[in-house]
Amino acid sequence: MQNKRNVLFIIIDQLRADCVLGDLADHVDLPNLRAFMEDSVTFTRHFSVTNPCGPSRASLLTGQYAMNHRSVRNGTPLRHDTPNIATEMRKAGYLPMLFGYTDTSQDPRAFHPNDPAVRTYEYPMNGFHEMMEMRLEMSFPWQSHLMNRGYTFENYWDVYKPVSPNGQQPRLNDPALYAAEDSDTAFLTNAFLEMMPAYRQQSWFAHLTYIRPHPPLVAPAPYNTMYDPQSLPLPTRLEQPEDEQALHPFFTPTMQNSSAASFVEGFPDLEPTDENIRTLRAIYLGLATEVDHHVGRVVQFLKDTGQYDNTMVVITADHGEMLGDRHSWGKMTVYDAAYHTPLIIRMPDGERGTQVTKVTESIDIMPTILEWVGQDLPSSVDGKSLLPFLEGKTPEDWRTFSMSELDFADPLEPTLWQQQLGTKLDNSCLSILRDDRFTLVEFAADLPPMLFDAEGNGEMENLADKPEHAPTLARMTRELLRHRMKNMDKTLSNWMITTDGPKH
Repeated sequence: MQNKRNVLFIIIDQLRADCVLGDLADHVDLPNLRAFMEDSVTFTRHFSVTNPCGPSRASLLTGQYAMNHRSVRNGTPLRHDTPNIATEMRKAGYLPMLFGYTDTSQDPRAFHPNDPAVRTYEYPMNGFHEMMEMRLEMSFPWQSHLMNRGYTFENYWDVYKPVSPNGQQPRLNDPALYAAEDSDTAFLTNAFLEMMPAYRQQSWFAHLTYIRPHPPLVAPAPYNTMYDPQSLPLPTRLEQPEDEQALHPFFTPTMQNSSAASFVEGFPDLEPTDENIRTLRAIYLGLATEVDHHVGRVVQFLKDTGQYDNTMVVITADHGEMLGDRHSWGKMTVYDAAYHTPLIIRMPDGERGTQVTKVTESIDIMPTILEWVGQDLPSSVDGKSLLPFLEGKTPEDWRTFSMSELDFADPLEPTLWQQQLGTKLDNSCLSILRDDRFTLVEFAADLPPMLFDAEGNGEMENLADKPEHAPTLARMTRELLRHRMKNMDKTLSNWMITTDGPKH
């Protein structure tokens, strides 16, 4: 008990960084996250290294870039022997408890084709002990909870449709079928609070993953109308969708791939009017506030049970969300809103109420947790421990840029990008490099690059074809190449087989 060290790792699905610090922060009430920030270290320039959900969580939990773990799409398997935070925490004596999901597609070489493990991309990652199954497309325990509480629905997706309180045609921001006390967020939090009290007698590691504010955008009362849509700012965008598409060929299929109508159930013909967009943004912020409320319950539990001061608490998101910015929805794009995520860490005896402006990446969380509990890092890890920042120090050799990747192919049915851009399975991917000023987007296919200047018009203007920016384009292309070369998979590359046996 003297050396008791707990870890609570919370992921809030699809929460934009600017809800915590940025343009939307003044429009959303997140009292518990803000109070937690006053007691923690907040990383203001934190980026997911890949999208969408499955790949981003694969990177978060393995500490690897997507170019190394190669689980690059929802449904693309992760190698069964890839070290991850659960397998490594077990080596440190912890039972890796999972409340929620990891969106892991299992290695088909390790399972029979009829095994349920290879019939869903939402299976738990190897090494985790699933305490409560909570998955977006399944969630059988929550469905059973709703049924037992008397809710009726013909099929699961009906649960995500707004319901008119007076039996009329539903409106976009009508409440969910269920009450707030029965929501998926409340259900998962209740499961955590009901199961965890006995574990206070030992060191524990728990991964708590909230689905919200991930779409479908429907919220229980009062969160569905908590924010007045007319009080919210319109998205950041050029005047017309055609203006966005003219910036680069990539954006036409990007904007067609996900629409406002795809973010809500029951409104297949929803038009992206300013009124509808503001309403969807208001529901999104309401869902974020609901999650904040339940995160507050979890933090209070740690305090009430005397565990707050021996628990490292990590709160982050797997990726961001466009939310109508640039006439786009979702995260399958190149803009910062889809990758910039909040990261707040409270380490016992660490810094309090400080902000770190150095660039950090989602792959840094796994090595941070392992170092804090005293577990060696696997050689496969690409990320760097954030412990120095939590101790109030800044490493002299810290990175000066971040890298993100995106695969926009499908091995079974060609995507809109493949169809419209003429790209193939092996080159339908891109890399993004961001430094203090510029952002480079480079494609594997024969497509022109993009270059954005934060000191100019930012992401509103692609400067890649401007002669005066040719030196910058060349410099950043070389930086990207070097970074990828230095971070190629190291799982076995630093081992040597000798006459005295294998050495590392």
